[in-house]
Amino acid sequence: MASRGVLRGSMRALLDTPPHSPQSPHAPDLPALLRAAGAGDDRAWRAIIDLYARRVYALVKSRVGPGRHDLAEEVTQSVFVTVATKLSGRVGEEGGAYVEQGKFESWLFRIVMNRLRDEIRRQRRHAEPTDPSSAVFVSADTEGADPDMPEDLRRLREAIGSLSEADRQVVELRHHAGMSFKQISELLDEPLGTLLARHHRALKKLKDLMTGNTPPTAARPA
Repeated sequence: MASRGVLRGSMRALLDTPPHSPQSPHAPDLPALLRAAGAGDDRAWRAIIDLYARRVYALVKSRVGPGRHDLAEEVTQSVFVTVATKLSGRVGEEGGAYVEQGKFESWLFRIVMNRLRDEIRRQRRHAEPTDPSSAVFVSADTEGADPDMPEDLRRLREAIGSLSEADRQVVELRHHAGMSFKQISELLDEPLGTLLARHHRALKKLKDLMTGNTPPTAARPA
């Protein structure tokens, strides 16, 4: 199993550097890469992190808010620690070892969603009843935002935060995590047509909110 030091060091370096030309996460040698990583090959681990860490981090950050970089990095790190455990053949808290079936991305982002739900529960357990942070994953997109953030980006984050949880989920999985609709269908166990319709509806609502045709509303609780 790859050491946490390798995971932490390569991930920190990756997140600190600008992205380069993306590699395809569907490269024919992905199964071999996963086997090598599971056997403890540090180069294979770095390659997996290079392929997926930014996408995982983008999804996590969209949920915890732009002002919580340390939390987003911590959650991202914990996701890859879980992945390392499962690829090495060990049974972790979230079930058994990974079995290659050509659905690695759906499996990976299921771990991300589970980890985010764990963090939601942890935040709510430790928040005081009157503590605004108890709503950390409900309206976090506008909390702690960079004051120099462009107005259009601020309004987009606010609009995304006003979507229903189901609509927001499909938008973020598609546009932050970079998943295909087929992968989202596998992850959420919902019909492809339903997700396509939901995505279309969500984008229309975002467009209306951005152009001022619909007043923004508070996000619905998860």
